Amino acid sequence: MRELAEGVRLLGRGFAYWRRRPGLMALGLVPAAIVGVLFLSGLIALGAFLPAITEAMTPFADTWPGVWATVIRVTIGTALFGAALVLVAVSFTALTLVIGDPFYERIWRAIEAEHDGDAPDVPYGFWRSVADGIWLISRGIAVAALAALIALIPVVGGVLGTVFAVSLTGWLVADELTSRALSARGIPAAARRRILRTHRLRVLGFGVATQLCFMVPLGAVATMPAAVAGATMLARTLLGASPPPLVRRAVRS
Repeated sequence: MRELAEGVRLLGRGFAYWRRRPGLMALGLVPAAIVGVLFLSGLIALGAFLPAITEAMTPFADTWPGVWATVIRVTIGTALFGAALVLVAVSFTALTLVIGDPFYERIWRAIEAEHDGDAPDVPYGFWRSVADGIWLISRGIAVAALAALIALIPVVGGVLGTVFAVSLTGWLVADELTSRALSARGIPAAARRRILRTHRLRVLGFGVATQLCFMVPLGAVATMPAAVAGATMLARTLLGASPPPLVRRAVRS
């Protein structure tokens, strides 16, 4: 539990940078807002057409008693919308990081420089960012499909599917958010993931807390800069580095 709590605290310390460096953090709102509007529009459209979609998917239920036809269609509709939310959560992180890479690079480099004086300087690269984003989205699609199947389990499916989706997407988001700070140190993808697995609960605590903030209306836009800042501090702690001065002051207080 201590490791889980430490992951959550690191996200909170990322939010603290809104008070410390508001101008820098505000830069991260621009790409997050653009992607957020696009995905919100898509979810609204899906919600509007969801009854028609579920009816088209269940023609066999037309001859069923009304209550059972409604139950099966509501269950399928809930599973579909839940899967869409999972996919949006993962895709939001991937696309926002690709579109806003110059903005978010300034955030994580500022935090690194605040502690060490100079940020690590192994180039990440635009196309590498795109490749990592595609890989994240592909894994998100798999998680969304599994969450939708779990949600079809009678009675408990909705709860189990939600827990599964939040946990798995939280891990994926933490993986992607820490990739910049770790890659800048010359650590390849396979080694990055071994480092994350070594501190599994801390990474999960950070990722799940980030995901829950993303689920709050407009929370994803405000959370994204803080998540980048918190992920930079998370990466440092995973490598055994001390937290930057802001974190040490917060701990003493």
